[in-house]
Amino acid sequence: MDILFIHNNFPGQFKHLAPALAAQGHRVLALTPRVDGVKKWEGVTVVPYQIKAPKAQQVHSWLLDMDTKLHRAEGAYRAAVDLKKQGFNPVAVIAHPGWGESLFMKDVWPDARLGLFCELYYQSVDGGMNFDPEFPVREVATEPLRIRMKNLNNRLHHEIMDAGICPTKFQLSSYPDSLKSKITISHDGIDTNNVRPNPEARLEIAGLSLTKEDEVITFVNRNLEPYRGYHIFMRALPELLKRRPNATVLIVGGDGVSYGAAAPRGQTWKQIFIDEVRDQISDEDWARVHFLGKIPYDKFLTMLQVTSAHVYLTYPFVLSWSMIEAMASEAPIVANDVAPVTEVLVDGQNGLLVDFFDKDGLVDRVCTVLDDKELAARMGKAARELAVSKYDLKSVCMPNQLNWIENLIARPRIDPQD
Repeated sequence: MDILFIHNNFPGQFKHLAPALAAQGHRVLALTPRVDGVKKWEGVTVVPYQIKAPKAQQVHSWLLDMDTKLHRAEGAYRAAVDLKKQGFNPVAVIAHPGWGESLFMKDVWPDARLGLFCELYYQSVDGGMNFDPEFPVREVATEPLRIRMKNLNNRLHHEIMDAGICPTKFQLSSYPDSLKSKITISHDGIDTNNVRPNPEARLEIAGLSLTKEDEVITFVNRNLEPYRGYHIFMRALPELLKRRPNATVLIVGGDGVSYGAAAPRGQTWKQIFIDEVRDQISDEDWARVHFLGKIPYDKFLTMLQVTSAHVYLTYPFVLSWSMIEAMASEAPIVANDVAPVTEVLVDGQNGLLVDFFDKDGLVDRVCTVLDDKELAARMGKAARELAVSKYDLKSVCMPNQLNWIENLIARPRIDPQD
C-alpha cells in the first residue's frame, strides 16, 4: 500500500513508525520542507515541499499563527498534487498537524484515511501558559480569545481527522471530550534494549572522563528555557554547588527556544540566568559546571548511564523523550510534581518529586539522592521497570502503533465536504 507521512521536522515522532511500515513492504513517502531534493531514509522516500513567501499584508496578530500554517498547508498541497499526478495514491496520510501542512490532504486524496499525531490542545486555563507567574501573559483579558484562535488549526484538522494517536494521558486530557473517543493513547516508544544502564560506562566529553564512581548531576533541555525549568535549576545551582563540593554538573541544551517566549531581543535565556547567579558562585565551583550544548545521542545516553542525579523540570506540557530515556537508563531522577511527570513517576518509588518553584526543595531532593545510594539504586531500577513495561518500543509501542494504522485504514472514510 501507499502511505504518506507529513511532518515539518520529519521524521520527528515518526522516526520508528515510518521505517517499520517501509520494512513491511509498503511504499512510504514523507513530505517535509527540511530537504532540498528527494532523498531516501530508512526505506522511506523523503520529498520536499516549498513554502511560498507571503506577500506583505495586514493580518491581525491573533491570526499570524494561522497565516503561517496556511502557507505551509498550501505548499504541502501543491506537492501532494504533484505526487498524485505521478501515480501515488495513499490509503493513509499520517501527519503531525502542528504546522498546518496536512490541512488539505483530503482535498487531494478524498479516500485516504487521515491519522493525526495529537500532541496537545492549547489551554488558556490550567495549561503551561499561565503556570509561571514570573512570565505572565501580556493581556490576561484577551488571552482566552488568542488561544481560541491558536486552536483554529487544531479544529480544522479535527473536522477531517479519521483517527488520532497521542503519547500520554496528560496530553489527551487537553483535548475536548468530543474528540477523545477518536484518539488512541500510545507513546512514540523508547528502545530500551539500546537505552539501558551500564555500570561500566565512561563519558568522555569536554575534557572530562566520568564514570558511575563520580558524583554527576545532569540537567537536559532541547533548548535552555523557562518552559523546561532552566531558570529554576540555575537558581538552585549556587547552593547545590556549596553542598556538593565534589559534584560535576552537566547541562545539555541549545541557546534557542523550543516552546515558550523568546528571550528579550539580542539575549538568550541561557545567558540571562547565568548572569543572574554567576556572582553567587566562586570561580572554583563554577569550574565544575559544564554547558555541553547539543551533544551526539550516544554521548547523551552515556551521560544518563553515569549520572548520580538527573534533574527534570517542566511546565504542565508535553513529556520529554529524555525523561523516559533517563528512566530506562536507571538514572536516579528528581523532577517537579506536575501532571505529565506524575503520570510516570511516583514520589519515593521511582523518583523524587518537588514543587517546580521550590529551588531549596530541589537542592534538598538532589542531595537526598546523592547521599542515599540504596534509595537511588532502588528508584532507578523501578523507573526502568516502568519504562520497559509501558514505553518499550519493540514490545509495546510499535505493536500499538501498527495496530492503530491497521484500524485507521479499516475505518469508514470522512469526507472533507461533509
